[in-house]
Amino acid sequence: MIVTRRTMLATAAAAATLPFIARDARAATLRYAHVGAPGDVQTRFAEEFAALARQKSNGRTDIRVFGNSQLGGVSEMVDGVQTGAIQMAHHDFASLTKYVPELGVFNAPYVYRDGRHALAATDPERSPVAKELNDKLVAAAGIRIVGRIYRGPRHITARFAVRKPEDLRNRPFRAVPVDLWVSMVRGFGAVPTPVEVSELPTALMTGVVVGQENPLTMINANKLFEVQSHVSLTGHMLSVLAVFANDRAWQRLPADERHAISAALAEKANESLAWAEAADAELVQVLKQRGMTVITEAEGLDNAAFRTAVQAQIRRDYPNWTSLIERIGQVQAAS
Repeated sequence: MIVTRRTMLATAAAAATLPFIARDARAATLRYAHVGAPGDVQTRFAEEFAALARQKSNGRTDIRVFGNSQLGGVSEMVDGVQTGAIQMAHHDFASLTKYVPELGVFNAPYVYRDGRHALAATDPERSPVAKELNDKLVAAAGIRIVGRIYRGPRHITARFAVRKPEDLRNRPFRAVPVDLWVSMVRGFGAVPTPVEVSELPTALMTGVVVGQENPLTMINANKLFEVQSHVSLTGHMLSVLAVFANDRAWQRLPADERHAISAALAEKANESLAWAEAADAELVQVLKQRGMTVITEAEGLDNAAFRTAVQAQIRRDYPNWTSLIERIGQVQAAS
């Protein structure tokens, strides 16, 4: 029998009448899904978080991680959490915008000052903006944001040098299959072409798209240097992923287990910032060694032009975000 992602998701859905799978009298298994490839920082986060949560709960909660799109692409994964077929997952905040459109603001380009500000602004326990939008998400979809992951700045890669938006004009460029990314790529001057991450290397190799954007960790882990020749250090997004749970499953957990999971998520969020900062400088050199040409402002990258063009596009497409972006700017990072 061939087991496909659809089969696995259907099997999980059949078990969705229970908030978790009982392993024994003391432990429960929560299914945790993500689309990250082996070697990506989000994969490390999920695996280490699962181990830490079990430790902090004295072995009572077991989180079984299904990475690399094993339970489906982004849409299938989010739908799985909404129905309860999957108990936990992580992905960009913007993947939840079909329930609460304003959540996409946490992925808006050029919205954070630095990584510490990004983590503070997205803290579901302390950020006023995050708490407000999280309440809306619970009411609208029965999904609760319980943590976040810092992946670092996202940069542009292509099969040619990209120094300004005009270099991408009218070219097919991969967009995460989420409306915000489509808007941002349009701001780049390119033609947005939605491609799931699992299909990205093939799409780049065959020329369906000529470029894409992602953190350096993902670019390296997915070996995009094999199908892309240049990386432009635009840093247009400081990538923060939401960790979210089915609220029915979450509320059915004993309070001390929820506390243990939340504590593990907070600890790993801070560690993810340190991982990303340490990895980026090293990865620039690694990608150079693997044949990529790295373009910075010293090599003619006009990041101000990208910022101006993308912010103008976001204002046109998301006029209701203006006050939210201002409030995010007022959040202070923890000292």
